[in-house]
Amino acid sequence: WTTGVFAAIWAKYNNRNNSFNTWIIADGPVDAIWIEDLNTVLDDNKILTLANGDRIPMTDNVKIMFEVETLVNASPATVSRAGIIYVSETDLDWAPVLEAWVRRQSAGPDH
Repeated sequence: WTTGVFAAIWAKYNNRNNSFNTWIIADGPVDAIWIEDLNTVLDDNKILTLANGDRIPMTDNVKIMFEVETLVNASPATVSRAGIIYVSETDLDWAPVLEAWVRRQSAGPDH
């Protein structure tokens, strides 16, 4: 058994003794196999169960976010456990970022 990258990150940051909040960001395509393994994390149990039987609970100071292009490989069970925010390609273009920056600059240093 070898601990994977996600399990190592999960174990490191899900520690009630940490005095800071941690956001775990998963950026990439949804794979039907690994996303199903996270269903116990996404439901009320909030426990990551590893293939070797280890169970690592999610602590209150950890949040997880998935940034994905499509949910085509995600099951209805996975989708129903996640809060989903859809951002269209036109809203995600560089122009809204530039416009927000210009508005902040013109508002002055106190805003």
